[in-house]
Amino acid sequence: MYNKGIIDRSYETMTPKRRFLRAINHEKPDRVPISYSANPALDARVKSAFGIPQCDGEGLRLALGLDIRGIAPAYTGKPLHFTTRADRRVDALSGEVTRYIEHASGGYWDTCDFPLLGADEETVAAWPFPDPDDYDYGALTDMAKARAEYALHLGGAGLGCVINKSGRLRGMEQALVDLVTDDPAGLLFVDRRLEYEFAVLERQLAKVAGLVDFVWMGEDLGTQRAPIIGMDTFKKHILPRHAQFIGLAASYGLPVMMHTCGSSSWAYEEYIKAGLKGVDTLQPEAAHMEPRRLKDAFGGRLFFHGCFSTAGPVAFGSIEDTVRDCREILDIMMPGYGYCFAPTHSLQDNTPTENVIAAYQAAHRYGRYM
Repeated sequence: MYNKGIIDRSYETMTPKRRFLRAINHEKPDRVPISYSANPALDARVKSAFGIPQCDGEGLRLALGLDIRGIAPAYTGKPLHFTTRADRRVDALSGEVTRYIEHASGGYWDTCDFPLLGADEETVAAWPFPDPDDYDYGALTDMAKARAEYALHLGGAGLGCVINKSGRLRGMEQALVDLVTDDPAGLLFVDRRLEYEFAVLERQLAKVAGLVDFVWMGEDLGTQRAPIIGMDTFKKHILPRHAQFIGLAASYGLPVMMHTCGSSSWAYEEYIKAGLKGVDTLQPEAAHMEPRRLKDAFGGRLFFHGCFSTAGPVAFGSIEDTVRDCREILDIMMPGYGYCFAPTHSLQDNTPTENVIAAYQAAHRYGRYM
C-alpha cells in the first residue's frame, strides 16, 4: 500500500498541467511545479521508502507530487546494431557502446570503444540510422489523453544534442575537434543524426501537438569552470541546428526547454534570440550559474527548471542542510514565477534516501504561492 501521506498536498488548487503552463508563462500558480530524476539504485530506495513496488514508476511520481510527464512513440523496426560481447552493451538503434563502471556507492554504464572514432565520410554515410517511419505514432494520442491532467513534453534532454551524442560514437575529443576544424565526416554524422531526430519530432508534433505542452531538448555546453566551446563555434555549428528544432516547435505553438549542463549561461542570450523559452539543469556550483545571477539576468525571459544541486547538501549534508538549501533556492527563484523545482541532473547513488524525501517535502511546503 502506498504511503502517499508523507507529503502534504492538501493546499493544491490547480491541475499539474495548469500549474506548469502558468509557471512557464511567468504567471502565478498555486505552487511551483516539481520535477524529479534519479539513478536506478536511488530510485529503488525512494520507492521502498514510500512502500511502492519497484515496477511502479507512476506510483512514485504520484507520491512525490510531480507535475510533468513525457510521451514517446515505440520503435517498431528492426534492431540496427548487434554485439555478442558479454562485457559490453550496444544500443540497438544508435550503436553506442557502454561498459559498466563500479564506484563506491554503485555504478553506471559509461560510453566506450567509440565505433565511429576516426571514421571517414564514406563510413559515416553508411552508418545505419532508424527510419523515422518505423515508430508507432498512432499510440501517442492515447498516451497523451491518459495523462491529460499533467504537463506533457515530447523529446528529452538528449534531443538535438550535437556535442555529447557525437562524443558517444566518435569520442569526445574528436567530437570537439570536428566542430573546430569543420571536419566533413564529423559534421556529416551530426547532420544525419539531427535529420533523423527532426523527422521523428515532426511526425510526433503532427500527431499530438494540441495535446502536449512543450518540447524538451539539450546540449552540454560547459564544464564546471567555463564554456566547453567558444561563441564563434556555438553560433556556427550549434545554434543554427537547434534553431530548426525551436522553430519547428514554435510552428505548432509550443515552447522549447533546453537542457544545458555546466557553465552554460554564456549562451542564453543567443538562445533567447532564437526563441528558446526555458532552460534546464542550472548547476549552481558551475561558473556563472548561481541562482541569483540567473534570476537577475534572465528572470521573466526564461523559464527555469533545475537549480537543486545533486552535488550539494542533498548528497553530502543532513536533512536540515537539505531543507535549508531547498528553501534558499525557492526564495530566490519563486518571485516573478517562471520556475520548476528540479534536480540539476539525476540524483546520484550516494544520496541518502531521507534527504531526497526531505527535499520534496520542502519543495511542496515552501514552494506555495500564498
